[in-house]
Amino acid sequence: MNAAAAAMVGVAYLLGSISFAVLIVRLLTGKDIRTEGSGNAGATNVLRAHGKRLGLAVAVLDIAKGAAAVFLVRAVTADPRYAAAAAFAAILGHVFPIFYGFRGGKGVATAVGAFLVLAPWPTLVCLAVFIAVVAATRYVSLGSVVSMALLPPVAGVLFHAPRPVVMAAAGAAFLIIWKHRDNIKRLARGEERKLGAK
Repeated sequence: MNAAAAAMVGVAYLLGSISFAVLIVRLLTGKDIRTEGSGNAGATNVLRAHGKRLGLAVAVLDIAKGAAAVFLVRAVTADPRYAAAAAFAAILGHVFPIFYGFRGGKGVATAVGAFLVLAPWPTLVCLAVFIAVVAATRYVSLGSVVSMALLPPVAGVLFHAPRPVVMAAAGAAFLIIWKHRDNIKRLARGEERKLGAK
């Protein structure tokens, strides 16, 4: 066992637990984003509640912390098992942040950052799918679910990513889709809110 790498996986979870949605909204508006809109501490809810500027800032920072989590582990080891574990740990931290009563976001932007470093080409393919689905339907949740569901097979089958990376992608996909379970129910009922809808 690589103690330094294992420690960095723990740091990845703590890094993921930093909720930029909560911090930025509270700093600039004095409000708790978890009491607004969908109650989700993520970029989409910030976008809807406080506009494009804050939504984009949260998205960029959430992507950055996912990427940083993987970079930190890679600084101490080239073993893909630890890098994959760090990616999942950062996403887990975002979804269940220790600093905020384990009430976090849905993990999509953090997953994008982590897997852009861990498996760049599969992630770019899935990002293209996300953009296409959202452009066609205006459902961010549908784009998130479809693109995350595709990430493990795209990484494993099309790009032959290392097994730990594929397993991390599968774990992240399961977690993120589970976090979207209410969105999926609303999509099925035709009640999901579209991007840009008032």
